[in-house]
Amino acid sequence: MKAPDEAEAESRVERLLQEWIEGQARVERLEEENPQIGEPRIWDFTVQLRDETLIGEYKRSGDISTISRAIEQLKEGLRQSSGDRPLLIVPFMGEKGARRCQEEQISWIDLSGNAHLHTKSFLIHVEGKPNQFKQKGRPANPFAPKSSRISRFLLARPNQRFRQKEIANQAGVGQGWTSKVIRRLEEKKLVNRDEDGRVKVPDPSLLLDAWHEKYDFSKHRIIKGTVASKESVGLMKRLARAFESASVEYAATGLAAAWLLTRFARFRIATFYLSRQLEEGLKREIGLREDPKGANVWLVVPNDEGVFYENSTREDVRHVHPVQVYLDLKGHPERSEEAASSIKKEYLNWRKSDG
Repeated sequence: MKAPDEAEAESRVERLLQEWIEGQARVERLEEENPQIGEPRIWDFTVQLRDETLIGEYKRSGDISTISRAIEQLKEGLRQSSGDRPLLIVPFMGEKGARRCQEEQISWIDLSGNAHLHTKSFLIHVEGKPNQFKQKGRPANPFAPKSSRISRFLLARPNQRFRQKEIANQAGVGQGWTSKVIRRLEEKKLVNRDEDGRVKVPDPSLLLDAWHEKYDFSKHRIIKGTVASKESVGLMKRLARAFESASVEYAATGLAAAWLLTRFARFRIATFYLSRQLEEGLKREIGLREDPKGANVWLVVPNDEGVFYENSTREDVRHVHPVQVYLDLKGHPERSEEAASSIKKEYLNWRKSDG
């Protein structure tokens, strides 16, 4: 379903609020221009809850980059409207967006019926309502497998600026394709250009969050199985030696790579990207029994070879870049969320650029 326009959003928000607080709510959409001073409006709605007034900003997308821009707009609105409280409105609020709103202490409502609204008089929290506005087809995605090489290259060097041609050459992507992807990232305010036209990342953490939001580890080809072993670190190193001997390009990822990078915690599943599927003879050599039940080995043939970009070696085991480890942990069990936080804190703790 198409995301509603402002008029429909106004009506939906008012109905939801009246249902939640028994009719004591009113939502008013503002004119495009302030008629008193002839300047463009700063926010979209005013929301009256009993004796409290909120300023509401509506965005027709709930992706993390849009949420972040909306929060900045609401903060600017607050500076010009002393005493009011901010309210962000979107068709559907995702996990990343909700977390960013919580960090910035911004209340929100989505038109699918979820909310986290905290004022002096009210605390409304609703979750679990499905997205009523899923888009049909495949919208342009700058984080599709091949396209993501651009973001991977930029995040590996977050404080540098590059000519577009240089990005294309280094990322192994055609210049036309690079131009298209960068234009899409610019539209989302995830990259911009300096006065010389060089591409830069103003907020690497936001770019990573936007990619993480779209990332789906299950889109790779994953073979799950069991290899007899008493402990996981020894198993990881034994498999790495086997891949080296068979001249199979590989790189550890997931919890195994997180252990190599941070010693965060012991792990059970050893996950490796492989440049190709293993021959039956090599499977027998390592003792792999393919069965997802109780698997302690995941062998992954990636949907794009870019995952091998900027890999490193620790303890004689090659592993993917920390950015890729962080993304891949999204698709892992055990203590993967904690491991991802550890990776982000130690390796991906970037600051915003000043310009």
